[in-house]
Parts: sequence; C-alpha cells; structure tokens
Amino acid sequence: MPKLIRLYITHVAIGFGIAAAFVAMLLWFDVANLWHLVSHSDKGLLAVVILWISNGIIFAGVQFGIAVMRLKDDDDDDHHGGLRQHVMRPDHATIPVRADEGAKNLFGKS
Repeated sequence: MPKLIRLYITHVAIGFGIAAAFVAMLLWFDVANLWHLVSHSDKGLLAVVILWISNGIIFAGVQFGIAVMRLKDDDDDDHHGGLRQHVMRPDHATIPVRADEGAKNLFGKS
C-alpha cells in the first residue's frame, strides 16, 4: 500500500475516533438536553450515528490536513531562505499645481 494512502486511512480513523469521543462527551454531559432527546426517541440511535458521521467527516478532514501540513519536504536541505533581494519602493510623485487653479477646481468654479 502506498505511504500516502496509509497516511490518509490512519488519520481518517484517528479523526473518526476523536469524533466518537466528542459525541460521547456531548451525550455524557447532556449538552442541550441531547441525552434525553436521544434516549426518549425511537430514532435516537439513527440521530447519534448521523451526528457521529458528520462530526467524523469534519474531524477526519482536519486531522488529515494537519498531517499533510506537517510532512517534511526533503528537497530543500541546502537552501534556507530566499535570495534576500531588496525590494525597491517607489517614491510618491509630486505634481505642482498653482493655488488659484486648485481652488477653482475644488469648489467647482471654472
């Protein structure tokens, strides 16, 4: 099995495990009276499964994203930065305007 596929499956499983713990804590601490709603409904188990799968998709995506961002890039061992070139900043250009012409245009008088 390729390393990337193994990495994906491993971290998706970790994400779904975290989601299971999250849903269990939601039910245990009875957030928003969720335990009562689930235990007193005939569709309670379906609601818990849907909650776990939807949270599992989110947590698995985040977990895999973190894993990919933490991968080491072995191509740049010798280079430790850019070329350190100086960026030229242009000076602001000044445009000379006579005072009487500027006042005429400012107040709409021609």
